[in-house]
Amino acid sequence: MTTTEFQVTGMTCGHCEMSVREEVAKVAGVESIDVNAQNGRLIVGSTAPVDAAAIIAAVDEAGYQVVSA
Repeated sequence: MTTTEFQVTGMTCGHCEMSVREEVAKVAGVESIDVNAQNGRLIVGSTAPVDAAAIIAAVDEAGYQVVSA
């Protein structure tokens, strides 16, 4: 499995994590999602490389911002 890590700003609680998780789950190829509001980390697992721009757009749709990938 391939993992890609993103740093996300603006998350403060479990609801924030859930919102990000729901949007990222819609991206094709995503197999697993680990999101942590405390440290701002989003780790996406996939069997093949996923489109980073699609992940960034999904995080944006959830109302947050990726600051580094």
